[in-house]
Amino acid sequence: MSVLSPQLQKTLSTPLKIGSVEVNSRVLQSPLSGVTDLVFRRLVRRYAPESMMYTEMVHASQVRHLEELPQMMEVDPNERPISIQLFDCRPDFLAEAAQRAVQEGANTVDINMGCPVNKITKKGGGSSLLRQPEVAETIVQSVVEAVNVPVTVKTRIGWDDNEINILDFAKRMEDSGAAMITIHARTRAAGYNGKANWEWIAKVKQILSIPVIANGDIVSVESAVNCLQLTGADGVMCSRGTLGYPFLVGEIDSFLKTGEVKPGANIIERLQCAKEHLKALGEYKGERGIYQSRKHMTWYAKGFAGANELRNQLAKIESVEQGCDLIDRAIAILEPTGDREQGT
Repeated sequence: MSVLSPQLQKTLSTPLKIGSVEVNSRVLQSPLSGVTDLVFRRLVRRYAPESMMYTEMVHASQVRHLEELPQMMEVDPNERPISIQLFDCRPDFLAEAAQRAVQEGANTVDINMGCPVNKITKKGGGSSLLRQPEVAETIVQSVVEAVNVPVTVKTRIGWDDNEINILDFAKRMEDSGAAMITIHARTRAAGYNGKANWEWIAKVKQILSIPVIANGDIVSVESAVNCLQLTGADGVMCSRGTLGYPFLVGEIDSFLKTGEVKPGANIIERLQCAKEHLKALGEYKGERGIYQSRKHMTWYAKGFAGANELRNQLAKIESVEQGCDLIDRAIAILEPTGDREQGT
C-alpha cells in the first residue's frame, strides 16, 4: 500500500474546516439515493462517529409543496455532523429548501450538481448544471444568502470527455460562496463505469482555497491513501464502497488518524450487520422498509461459499423474520468451517 507523505499525513490527521464548521474527520459518507437514510447512517456512524454524514438527495420542490417534509430529510438530533443534500435548478426553491434543512438540524447544506440520472438532468438538476455554470453560480449565491450554515457542492468533472470543465466550474463555485466542493472524478456520460480520473481532482486542488474532497473508486483504505497521495485532496468521500459494508468510512478514518491498518470486518460480522440493518429498516419503515432492505441484503451477501444462493433468497424476502432466518442459517454454516475471511 502507498504511504502518505509526512506533510499530507499531518494535514489529514487534523480537523476538516468547512467554513464555520469543524469536522474531526477527513472521511465523509456520500449521499446515496435510496441508501443513506437514518438507519444506514447510524450503522456507518457507529464505526465513524466523527465523520460527516449526508442524507439522501432531497428534491427542493418536495420541501415547498408537501405539507410534511419527506422522511429522507429526517435527522436524528444526536447525529452530528450531518448535511442535508438538495437538488433542483431553481435558486428560489433551493434557498427555501435550504432554510428548512437548517431548521431540521443540518450543519451544512449540500447542493447536488453531479447526479447523472436522466430524470434529474432532464429537469435541469444534477450534473446538467455543469452545462449551466451561470445558473449554478446563482444557486450557490442564493442558498448562501438564505442560510447561516456553510453551503457545499458535489459535482463531476464534466458532462462527457469532450466537455470536461471542472476547473472553471469549481472556481465559479468557490467565487459564488461555496465552502467546500466534492468532486466525483467521472463525467456524467461515464456514469459509474470506467476508472475515476483522480488527476482532475489534483488539478482542482491546485487552484482552490476551499477544501476539495475526492470521490470515486474509494473502496478500501488502500484506494483512499492512493487517491489522497495523488490528488493532495483535503479528504475523501465514500460512496458505493459502503454498500453492504458500512465499516469502510470508519476504517479509512482510523487509518488517517493513527497510521495503522486494522483488520476489516469479516464475513460473519458483515452478515450480523446485515441482520441488524434489516431489523432496523423494518422497525423504521414497516413493510416499505422490508422491500427496501432486499437490495441492502444482497450487497452484504458476497465473498463466501453459498453467497449466490443466499443473495437470490434475500432478494425475495417478505418479512424481517424470513430474512433473519436466512442469515442465521448462513452464519451457522460458516462458523464451524472457520470461513471468516475478510474483505469487501
